[in-house]
Amino acid sequence: MKDIESKLDTVNWQSISESMNEKGYAVIPNILSENQCQQLISNYYTENLYRKTVVMERYRFGLGEYKYYDYPLPEIIQTIRETIYFKLAPIANLWMKVLKIEKTFPDTLKELQTLCHQNNQLKPTPLILKYGKGGFNTLHQDLYGEVYFPIQTVLFLNESDKDFTGGEFVLTQQTPRAQSKAIVLKPKKGDMLIFTTNFRPAKGVKGYYRANMKHGVSEVHNGERHTLGIIFHDATN
Repeated sequence: MKDIESKLDTVNWQSISESMNEKGYAVIPNILSENQCQQLISNYYTENLYRKTVVMERYRFGLGEYKYYDYPLPEIIQTIRETIYFKLAPIANLWMKVLKIEKTFPDTLKELQTLCHQNNQLKPTPLILKYGKGGFNTLHQDLYGEVYFPIQTVLFLNESDKDFTGGEFVLTQQTPRAQSKAIVLKPKKGDMLIFTTNFRPAKGVKGYYRANMKHGVSEVHNGERHTLGIIFHDATN
């Protein structure tokens, strides 16, 4: 997976850090190739890759389906997870510092997993999601346990307005004593979106405060939409 490592090494991480600090999200284009996107979609029905399937409608999460990968993760997912975590840990630690939260995240994914396992969070959380016509995902946060990393990523495996219509990625940000702000994004096939898991620091008149954020997917009007979600902390179930 040297091609993906090389792509991620050439990214302007200073620019990504600035976007994360200012908006709570950032887009990195063209991380996955056409073939890599298709391979991930094709493996959706290779059942031994997954530990759990969730039908969203059953839990009132929306309309669609997603599958959690099992360990050992496919090489492409493991490579992205390890490489990206190393880049994101300094951003997460800066957030903790400016918000005066007494928490420090380790430098490597392996160390984060050790913390998760000490708290009985043993299950992998990377997942692939599939939506058809009418599919959507309600606004939520992916926390999974006491130990959680405040940043996650999603990679887009289909082309918006070609393979499907609708299905925009939606972020909402809560502002104190005001209505929530909605952010609607349409990354391209192969792009990676990095975004906050549950909050970001926002600057107010008295310093930084915690701006809570949620994410979801708007209704798909036609076609089929697949995404690969990479979360860094493990889950209890």
